[in-house]
Amino acid sequence: EPDRPDMAIARQVLFLSAFLFLPHARSQPLRYSVAEEGESGSVVGNVAEDAGLAPAQLSARRARLASEDGRQLFRLELGTGRLVLAERLDREELCGQAATCTLPLELVLANPLQFLRVEVAVEDINDHAPVFPKEQVTFKIPETSHPGSRFPLVRARDLDIGSNNIQAYSISPENEYFSVSFGSQSEDEKYVELVLEKPLDREEQEEMHFRLIATDGGSPPRSGTTQIRIIVLDVNDNAPVFTKKVYVGKVLENIPEGSVVLSVLATDLDAGPNGDISYQFRQGLGQNDSPFLIDSASGEIKVTRALDFEVAEKFELTVQASDGGGLSAICKVLVEVVDVNDNAPELVVSSFTSPLPENALPGTVVALFNVKDRDSGANGKISCALEDQLSFSLRLAYKNYYELVTVSVLDREETARYILSVTAADVGSPPLTTTQTFTVDISDVNDNAPVFNQTSYTMYVRENNVPTMLVGAVSAADADVGPNAKVTYSLVPAHPTDKPPCSCISVNSENGDVFVLRPLDYEQVRQIEVLVHASDAGSPALSANVTVRLVIVDENDNAPLVLYPSQDSSPPSSELVPMSAEAGYLVTKVVAVDADSGQNSWLSYHLLRATDPGLFMVGAQSGEVRLRRPVTERDAMKQKLVVLVRDSGQPPLSATASMNALLLSDFSDVHLPHNHLPTADEGDSLTMYLIISLVFVSLLFLASMAAFVALKVCKRKELKGGHVIYGPGTLQGGLADAAAAGTLPHPYCYEISLTTGSGNSEFKFLKPILPNLPPQHCTTGGATDVEQDFTCGPITMEDVAVDNPGMLSGEQFNSL
Repeated sequence: EPDRPDMAIARQVLFLSAFLFLPHARSQPLRYSVAEEGESGSVVGNVAEDAGLAPAQLSARRARLASEDGRQLFRLELGTGRLVLAERLDREELCGQAATCTLPLELVLANPLQFLRVEVAVEDINDHAPVFPKEQVTFKIPETSHPGSRFPLVRARDLDIGSNNIQAYSISPENEYFSVSFGSQSEDEKYVELVLEKPLDREEQEEMHFRLIATDGGSPPRSGTTQIRIIVLDVNDNAPVFTKKVYVGKVLENIPEGSVVLSVLATDLDAGPNGDISYQFRQGLGQNDSPFLIDSASGEIKVTRALDFEVAEKFELTVQASDGGGLSAICKVLVEVVDVNDNAPELVVSSFTSPLPENALPGTVVALFNVKDRDSGANGKISCALEDQLSFSLRLAYKNYYELVTVSVLDREETARYILSVTAADVGSPPLTTTQTFTVDISDVNDNAPVFNQTSYTMYVRENNVPTMLVGAVSAADADVGPNAKVTYSLVPAHPTDKPPCSCISVNSENGDVFVLRPLDYEQVRQIEVLVHASDAGSPALSANVTVRLVIVDENDNAPLVLYPSQDSSPPSSELVPMSAEAGYLVTKVVAVDADSGQNSWLSYHLLRATDPGLFMVGAQSGEVRLRRPVTERDAMKQKLVVLVRDSGQPPLSATASMNALLLSDFSDVHLPHNHLPTADEGDSLTMYLIISLVFVSLLFLASMAAFVALKVCKRKELKGGHVIYGPGTLQGGLADAAAAGTLPHPYCYEISLTTGSGNSEFKFLKPILPNLPPQHCTTGGATDVEQDFTCGPITMEDVAVDNPGMLSGEQFNSL
């Protein structure tokens, strides 16, 4: 399939643009000559042989011909290396009347790229016969004309040049009255005149007819004829005479229609009708469409239509002045058209690349184009500029070919599209410009990692939550587009050697929703930290991590625990109160704790039941049981008390403490019933309980210290053992059934001294025996199938002070 003209021109432009950078271009062209009118396929020469190339190299190196004007007049035979005609050549059409006609070509070889200059000279043949502008010319000649009088004739025109042009004029049939004179007054001025050889006699012959023959010098010669008619007039013996032989005028090509270019003037010595002169054009060959008009009376030559310097630079006119007696004279008028800057530059794009990847290196060619201007001189000189652009620049490639190239690193996230305006301007006055806009889209490269909208996340969930509960979401944005900006989320260990993250938390890979997969217990774990990993879908993928801290919010799910008096003994413990005790006497103190925190652990004490309610009162915040009034003889010796301990949660939980009070007047002499007084067995039992408590607390302290050291070393390895569920899908087997295994008691130690035979008891509140350890990885008891990983910490003295504001300090207990 033949190349389309625009595709052929584009490829030729690419070959020419590369010519400037190739050191292999041949300096001397290959010259050939060919006669015009040759048949298509005629051999011009063997290019391969003359260039020193084998015919096989032409095909291997993809040889082709390119011409500057884009015309495909010749064809290269790759098999033989011969240059042949692609179509019939007409020298007159290609070069007009120029003395030489040379057609330049470029032989382009690829792989490696090489240019060879080829010039083909088109030789003229005698393929045009002389042609007269008119088929018949009439002369009115007075009979008084003297022999030797000359009558100018309009020359025939032959499109051939050199010897093939007109060489002679003759008359047929020959006659005794006239002859033809043909010659040159100067190098460019030739004339043909009819010469009167013998005086005329109108009475003898009123009209004459003969043919004027123009013959060229071709082989064989060609000729053209026109009829000459001679009318013999009587008595007009003076012909018009022009003031100049040649009139020259210059006119701007943008002159308005109807404007006067110049005026011609002829005079005649005759009077009357023989002296009246009229002017008209004598049209030569090719002048029938002349853009000028002459006033027959005044001789003014006017413009009838717009002129175009790019179409015709000058006009040659012949003006004939005729008097009323039939005599005439002719003169030549040369009108030169002066160029004005009326053509804006033209910009032709040969190649253009868009979109452009943002990682394109500086110097990447975006577009290749050439500029041209139909004007001449300064009006045709062109300069190109790129407007207000720092990332791109123009580079001259070859002659009037320019490249649009990058000069800096591109960033799609900063600028996704560039609107580049290239302006071509000539240097005319005023200058004309043409602007070509290039829209360069920048394609994305994965050069931006996801960025979370927060540096860290803190989420809250109430303990005893339902499984698969949504507690919040993380969100990361990627400045890239398309797959490079698609973010997925996952849980990862904080360090490569750590265990997998806690299996009780899951993150949705698509939207970043964070779920708690099973119920949590505030008394076992206060908060959990996991690392969320966000990764895009680029190649290679880029990622970012963020810490998510899950804070468990306490609920009132633990009732108060009464530590003193102990509720495990039966019958309840008894307190001794002297009969002489006054109002406000401290009978005992109820000590209770609550495993919850905050308001849920604020305890209040209330006297629920008593044998004599008016005798005792209980401190609402301290739990101290005191006498409301002095003891009287009417009061029962044995008083039974029930104290209600209630927390401040919603709904509140409570516990009761039962005790006995014995009213004695003399502690040493009175013998109480066995079931009312504390026995040695009861004292021993209480001492045993205290010893067991101290041992248990000591063992718990040692175990905690060992667990702290071990977990610090193994924390990251243990994070790898959990299960992570992405998205709110169905839970894996066993997770839905897993529940909190119970509440571990707060590790507090109390020391109680009871002195038999005395009404005073000593209660000391000691500080926690466990150190305040940092949050650590732990596993709750009671989960057999699925490991439950939490970040846990022990309860400190400060926790008790905050969680149990109603409890006494150590100094208050020591005062008991």
